[in-house]
Amino acid sequence: MIDLHSHSSASDGILSPADSARYAFEKKLTVWALTDHDTVDGLNDAAKVCLETGVNFIPGIEITVAWPEGEFHLLGLGLRRKSEELKNTIEYLTEDRFNRNSEIVRKMNEDGYDFTLEEVQSNFTASQIGRPHFADFLVKKGIVRNRQEAFDRFLGHGKKWYVNHTGENLETAVEAIKTSGGIPVIAHPCSLFVGIARLEEELEKIHAAGVMGLEAWHPGARKSHCYRLEEIARKLGMFVTAGSDFHGKGVRADRHLGRMFDNKKIDDRFWFEELKPALGEDFDFKNTEWAK
Repeated sequence: MIDLHSHSSASDGILSPADSARYAFEKKLTVWALTDHDTVDGLNDAAKVCLETGVNFIPGIEITVAWPEGEFHLLGLGLRRKSEELKNTIEYLTEDRFNRNSEIVRKMNEDGYDFTLEEVQSNFTASQIGRPHFADFLVKKGIVRNRQEAFDRFLGHGKKWYVNHTGENLETAVEAIKTSGGIPVIAHPCSLFVGIARLEEELEKIHAAGVMGLEAWHPGARKSHCYRLEEIARKLGMFVTAGSDFHGKGVRADRHLGRMFDNKKIDDRFWFEELKPALGEDFDFKNTEWAK
């Protein structure tokens, strides 16, 4: 059992990077990727635990990409180093996220909630504060009962405190991943909010921009869509991955480490037959910057 998409408290997950790695070991994962949003801050701590436990670690990132509708998230899997290009992308996205968060706080203040961004940030250790952190802050303040209610009432798409996240240019994000020794993979393509009839056309353009893999198997997609996405990937010459998009125990009822839709185990074919050949025979996380 493997997992090629998960998050820690370095971004919007619950468990620390080290505890995330320990949890992967407890769940008997043989291959595990940490792919926090727009940051690589957790990779060193996760790699250290994986060296101790024997879990084959895939250092990664999930980069927010500019997209006109829906969300475009680009996984960088198998990062070997933090290139100057990746550093610049992270710095740009950090500033973009700060501007977005400041606007969310302004909207909260307009509605009579007298909070500051510093107050929200002080409750978390993550370097990248996002909407899930605002949701948890609202729970802590007793304004909502849980994270989902915060999104349903205030923070979700179309709600009164929603602010769009600009994101990085696709070609720049691809270059940032490749210069870091990683492989670009489009995460949960259904989040692009493109109809299935037009999806192949859009994915062909994305592939032409340098994205090599496609996360066809994800708990947020229907089973029929997963099969269709894998068909499209084969047609376009892209390899296929699978991930749980795990953010922590109890965060989402359908997200369990090492599992995809219907709580089905993520098969190791997505490593041995897909990602591993793309990374090359020389890939070994023990030789990456994160394990030193």
